[in-house]
Amino acid sequence: MAPVDHRALTAGDRVALLVPGSHAYVDAVWRLLTAGVFPIPLDPRLTQSERDRILAGLDPARQITSEAELDALRAGLPEPGLPLGRPMHCTSGTTGVPKGVWSGLLAPADAEALWGEERDLWGFTADDVNLVLSPLYHSAPLRFGLGTLLAGGRLVIPGPFDPAAVTEAIERERPTTMFCVPTHLQRLIAHWDEVGVPDLSSFRLVAHAGAPCPVEVKRRLISLFPAGSTWEFYGATEGQFTACRSEEWLERPGTVGRARLGRSLSTDADGTLWCTVPDFARFTYYGDPDKTAAAWRRTPEGAAFSVGDAGRIDEDGYLFLDGRRIDLIITGGVNVYPTEVEQVLGECPGVEDVAVYAVPDPDWGQRVCAAVVGSASSADLDAFAREHLAPPKRPKEYAHLAELPRTLTGKVLRGELGG
Repeated sequence: MAPVDHRALTAGDRVALLVPGSHAYVDAVWRLLTAGVFPIPLDPRLTQSERDRILAGLDPARQITSEAELDALRAGLPEPGLPLGRPMHCTSGTTGVPKGVWSGLLAPADAEALWGEERDLWGFTADDVNLVLSPLYHSAPLRFGLGTLLAGGRLVIPGPFDPAAVTEAIERERPTTMFCVPTHLQRLIAHWDEVGVPDLSSFRLVAHAGAPCPVEVKRRLISLFPAGSTWEFYGATEGQFTACRSEEWLERPGTVGRARLGRSLSTDADGTLWCTVPDFARFTYYGDPDKTAAAWRRTPEGAAFSVGDAGRIDEDGYLFLDGRRIDLIITGGVNVYPTEVEQVLGECPGVEDVAVYAVPDPDWGQRVCAAVVGSASSADLDAFAREHLAPPKRPKEYAHLAELPRTLTGKVLRGELGG
């Protein structure tokens, strides 16, 4: 257990939260931010060595590792008010040790603008009941939860994701909003196909993000929930880029929408995506000025940042993601983005889920492969790929799996494929 630090917390301090999500957890985050103290939400299942590695450069004043410590922390904090910043979430660490995304202490006017932006985009009101499906140490569910509470609404937290428990909560609590990842939708739809679909008419907002959504899942989502209620958005730990109603997606399949209000998007010649943001949405990587400098540049529209994603923007400003630069497959000198191939193969009959990855190849450098869930055979997939994909993008091997390995937020663990 981490040593207890009894000194008083002051504005600008950081507090690591290593306890399961709960109403008390969200209340603690809100109170901390009201005091100008920044929570560092982390997965409570991390090993001690993982905690030490992540927190080594973040200098937390305290580490909260039990419910008793959480209660004691809350007791020493002010009543919830205007949050003077956003939590210090950590990047996923796919390129090394995770880095803390640091917004710094905001002036009240900037803090009002930060949280007002979320309220205005999602329409949070005092009548909202937000159903929490994802772990609250992740940025999106915590942001939706805080936005709901700031508007005077309430949260429903059923606990670790379970389709039956979520269905019961929908029937009992009549939630109005929900953030989810595609994996949640897949499991809910499969459960409802067995037991029947609950009354979903209470929902005015169902937003999903975190990973590409299989086409069939997206279409089922749209058909099941009230018209106009379903959205997709694209963002990262560092900041938010776009939002998209499903009706827009139907007109432009594959899009993740247009730039959110107050932002603009641009791409480099290689597709690297940049997003300008208002001053209140600026960030640094805590303690890493070099990484911070590499993430930002000046544009005619203002300061823009990139997280290395690549995409293309159509003439109407709609963004289509090609994938992460870190996931880029270079085969025979040709760039192949797994997301693009996944979107195409996801349309193949018999494909329920798909992930594209690379394996080393002595002749081509890397070989494009695909892991597939569903009834489509390798021959079916190969024929579909030949019809819809250029030769370098066609998978050379197919692995058939019962399910894809994913993180709790639905991101495919590509490193576990092709082993």
